[in-house]
Amino acid sequence: MSDIQIQKISITQLHTDAIVNAANEGLWEGGGVCGAIFREARSKELRKACEAIGGCKTGSAVITPGFALPAKYIIHAVGPRWSGGERNEPKLLYGAYERSLLLAKEKDCHSIGFPLISAGIFGYPVEQAWRKALQACADFIGKNPDYEIEVVFAVLEDDIQAIGEKMLREIFPAAAGRRMPDACMVENPI
Repeated sequence: MSDIQIQKISITQLHTDAIVNAANEGLWEGGGVCGAIFREARSKELRKACEAIGGCKTGSAVITPGFALPAKYIIHAVGPRWSGGERNEPKLLYGAYERSLLLAKEKDCHSIGFPLISAGIFGYPVEQAWRKALQACADFIGKNPDYEIEVVFAVLEDDIQAIGEKMLREIFPAAAGRRMPDACMVENPI
């Protein structure tokens, strides 16, 4: 059975099959989560792999090897910059998570670590970012009942973790960070 959980840990320390980088469209080495992933994976090799891909559209994702990370793969998901919610931001954020999960499935990954995409320097409001992230993951699990996957959200701040856990309990009262039921689709995800 698949599950969703939130842990206070650096994403670079997760021993999941894949981790997700909160990337930019150019797949350039950045700061925050992106910078940490590049440093821990070996910047030179990861930069070369990203340059070979050439970029990624907002709302989508691409995949590279994990290089020196415990994770076998790095999925580079490009979330939207927050502009007040009037520029399709919810749909684009949902798409970044959805595409990441589809890439993980294509590579037969049964565990994936996410940051809270777009909630850092891209300015997406934290509660809204959590809602979209959890909906996308739950929808993927619901649409793929025969594919087991462990989804781990890696956060570093207590308040971000607390908001995520509260949101998880609100959206999935029976699950609340435990094993997700096979069918846990969220209505109107976007």
